[in-house]
Amino acid sequence: MRRILRLLLLAVLLTPVAFTQAGAQLYQTPGPASPTSKEQVPLYTPQTDQLIGRVSIPDARSAVLIQPEGREWRSFRSHTLKLVVGGLALGMVVVLALFYLYRGKIRISAGWSGRQVLRFNGLDRFAHWTTAVSFLTMALTGVVLTFGRTLLIPLIGHPAFTSLAETSKSIHNFVSVPFIVGLLLIVALWARDNIPNRADWVWLKCMGGLMSRNGHHPDAGRFNAGQKGVFWTVVLGGAAMAVTGYWLMVPFTGVGIGGMQILHVIHGLLAALLIAAIIGHIYIGTVGMEGAFDAMGSGEVDENWAIEHHRSWYEEQRRKGYVEDRQPAE
Repeated sequence: MRRILRLLLLAVLLTPVAFTQAGAQLYQTPGPASPTSKEQVPLYTPQTDQLIGRVSIPDARSAVLIQPEGREWRSFRSHTLKLVVGGLALGMVVVLALFYLYRGKIRISAGWSGRQVLRFNGLDRFAHWTTAVSFLTMALTGVVLTFGRTLLIPLIGHPAFTSLAETSKSIHNFVSVPFIVGLLLIVALWARDNIPNRADWVWLKCMGGLMSRNGHHPDAGRFNAGQKGVFWTVVLGGAAMAVTGYWLMVPFTGVGIGGMQILHVIHGLLAALLIAAIIGHIYIGTVGMEGAFDAMGSGEVDENWAIEHHRSWYEEQRRKGYVEDRQPAE
């Protein structure tokens, strides 16, 4: 009886060892044929940039056990991107505040004329506001996703932030569609008028007269050099953001893990640059310049504003009969 009990105890003790050896042989089997006793297949294969294991499921990406570049991407996502976005945005605000203290609001030197000139029609304004509102929405939701864990979780807690982050992500993706529509419209409507010319160089040399307090502004067509810069920044930067953004929506399409990380870095840096540029654009179009908001508000601007800031365009409109000649003063 004791002999039987000893045999049973020995069997129980040896069973885990047997299963372990069988499992090891199973993982070491490279294919249908069983390897010889001298063949050993490593559990992972070290490479220059990652450690890859062996998996039996169809998704080969799951075999990546360690990817050192992932640590660099996580550092960028958690620290560097926040510094870049916050630094550029706050830096632009500080620069604009200092500029306002020095220059103040840019007034219409000749004062309000009381006569209106059509600057942008309904389709122009629709294209502008579609692009603007959708971009601001994506910027806000992107900021929530970027800074939320640091700033919002301590305030609203993990559950509330989880719901907010999921909603922000959905809104961010959905609003990208009207952003692309607006982007295509402004290219079709304004690209021809945003081709650089010699007058732009004159405008750039004196910064459009923005630093001068005597009210002098260099001659400009429908768009001056500063506006052209904003236009091409939005068009080219927005197109690049759209490409990288939609690529991120379909993970691992044509790229691996490293490619996904590069796409995210490009998308984040472009967003930071565009946010800073749009802050400057909003400033000039609102509190920075008298009469500027009317161009995209009602679509009409004061005649003196048009003469001071876009004289060539104003003269062209007058030659075409879109602006009535001024009546001589009595």
